[in-house]
Amino acid sequence: MKLIGVDVGGTFTDLVLTDTSTNQTIIHKVPTTPHDPSEGVMTGLIELCERNEIDRASIDHVLHGTTIATNAVLEHNGSVTGMITTKGYRDIIHIGRHQRPEHYSIMQEIPWQDRPLIKRRHRKTVTERIAPPKGEVLEALNEEEVREAARALKAEGVESIAVCFLFSYIDPSHEERARAIVQEEYPEAFVTTSSDISPQFREFERFTTAAMNAFVGPKVRNYVKNLEESISASGLKADLHIMGSNGGVATASVVAERPVFTLLSGPAAGVLGGAWCGELSERKRLITFDVGGTSADIGIVTDGRFGEATARDTSIAGFPLMVPMIDIHTIGAGGGSIAWQDVGGTFRVGPRSAGSQPGPAAYGRGGTLPTVTDANVVLGRLSKDNFLGGEMSLDGPAAEAVISEFANQIGLKPHECAEGILTIINASMANAVRSRTVQKGIDPREYALVAFGGAGPLHGAEVAAELDIAEVIIPPYPGITSAVGLLTTDHKYDAIKTEFQVQGDIDMERLNRDFDAMQANLRKQFKAEGLSEDEMKFERAGDFRYAGQGYELRIDFPHGKVDEALMTQVFERFHDLHLGEYGQNYPDSPVELVNARVTGVGQMPKIQAEVVDESTDRSLEAALVRRDSSMFRVDGSLQTFETPYFRRDNLPLNEDIPGPAIVLQKDTTTVVPPTCTFRADLSGNLFIKVGGKK
Repeated sequence: MKLIGVDVGGTFTDLVLTDTSTNQTIIHKVPTTPHDPSEGVMTGLIELCERNEIDRASIDHVLHGTTIATNAVLEHNGSVTGMITTKGYRDIIHIGRHQRPEHYSIMQEIPWQDRPLIKRRHRKTVTERIAPPKGEVLEALNEEEVREAARALKAEGVESIAVCFLFSYIDPSHEERARAIVQEEYPEAFVTTSSDISPQFREFERFTTAAMNAFVGPKVRNYVKNLEESISASGLKADLHIMGSNGGVATASVVAERPVFTLLSGPAAGVLGGAWCGELSERKRLITFDVGGTSADIGIVTDGRFGEATARDTSIAGFPLMVPMIDIHTIGAGGGSIAWQDVGGTFRVGPRSAGSQPGPAAYGRGGTLPTVTDANVVLGRLSKDNFLGGEMSLDGPAAEAVISEFANQIGLKPHECAEGILTIINASMANAVRSRTVQKGIDPREYALVAFGGAGPLHGAEVAAELDIAEVIIPPYPGITSAVGLLTTDHKYDAIKTEFQVQGDIDMERLNRDFDAMQANLRKQFKAEGLSEDEMKFERAGDFRYAGQGYELRIDFPHGKVDEALMTQVFERFHDLHLGEYGQNYPDSPVELVNARVTGVGQMPKIQAEVVDESTDRSLEAALVRRDSSMFRVDGSLQTFETPYFRRDNLPLNEDIPGPAIVLQKDTTTVVPPTCTFRADLSGNLFIKVGGKK
């Protein structure tokens, strides 16, 4: 079976093909086409097949990580969106909660007020009311008001409509009927309901999540449709699957209806790819460090499990979200990050990026601003003639010119300026790692740093040194690890039901019934996609808190029927997790089950570790490309070193090699500073032992 993973980044679109029958892996990269990412995807797919003489019709699956939804939110260029909501609750998505993004600032930006997803004039109210806790209908849905609202929104030029009613997480019938009416009155509109997207309490977050789904819906639906048609027209017979933020893939049809689930899908694939590479070398505690052209994404893997974002800190572009999502922290730091001086004279790097067009000056495409990539060229850390495996040459004089110009502006020598750019960007990335580890009670020294992306291996060793991390892992295909991650996952869907049951008064029959119903719905979805019973598995969990707390912690349920003994185990796990998360717990306080969850996993074929060809000439002599000068700061001073440039494929196995060294391969460049050693092993990974670390 042949699978292709395609990840669209800010600068390059990465592709990896694996043949599960021969265990062959082929990689490819093409420039991203920001005006229409599907063009770059199709160019990459066709080139990959043609260059390697692969029959397009033999490809079984294309698994895709897309940034369409993410970019629509970040750039605020989604569809004109309307809302139909319960009378009296028109302004829920404007008011928000009493918590402010920045508690003490009087000049802060509040995203949902400064750049609303749905303008107030496009929010219509109708008569309906369902009451907790059992869903009693206090006021029936006024269907004529719904029709009038749909007609009005159509006349106003609204393209997408979110239906958000109070307490619809208890009983979605009013929302479902309203959706049907809107589709009768305005069949061209993209319609979404809050109970379909996020059937749980917290109306502000639920309404906002549904609004975001509607906001990005038409753009994602059109993109997925066009890509499917382009794949078919090109002669590929492959099924298209899209990566979700929960770490699984979904069919194109599911994503077209629920595009909000694809937010941060590319970074999620990167965490999966980093975890897979760690498993190759039996490493279970990992910090994934994915640095591309525009951003750096950090994820945590502890004992083989991914950190999952909670309701209190899941957001994008400042908007709260309530969708299952791997916990990923993203900052504006990458190879294209621009160095600049602020109004106070401070030397800054990022978050603005040169992107792929025009890109860094070293790309020779007209870039005129100093970037991190240019700084690496000036310091001799990138090979001008071996970029992308020799497919692209870097313009050294152009990089030197923009760095020199900026150096004159801030009063530094060019090499000092270049080294300063790297110091600043490395410190920013190290601080981002601290925010996901030290600030959450995790000691990063107990983890290995998996550095990947086009720029991760350039910076991994120095960032690890800042964090006192002893080991850096460079994956076999670091520049396309997110694309590899797409080939390590399964179909994955989540179901949730709000419970509000307190310890000592748990309705076991109701809880078992809800778990069974959610699992049955997921099983139905998998069967519709052609999966057999043997290919499905289901996991149960619950969101728990002490009665009166504002937010919850997620606890897995053991397998088996829920009874008193099982709930006792779950409550004990909650107390233990609360102690680890907050430093204290309250065993005598009642615990509340807020939400019940079921995750369904449908097995898919996966990439396998390649067997390293030991017949290849593997020696330092065979690997050496040339020696050249590069610069590193050692013992407080910037020094020049005669540095070997090695071809990674020819490095000897299990042999410690001292730095400094530059390791070349098609999809990235790995920098080994003078204080480090490195070695290649049979797993295909490259290990860097950071100087002075144990």
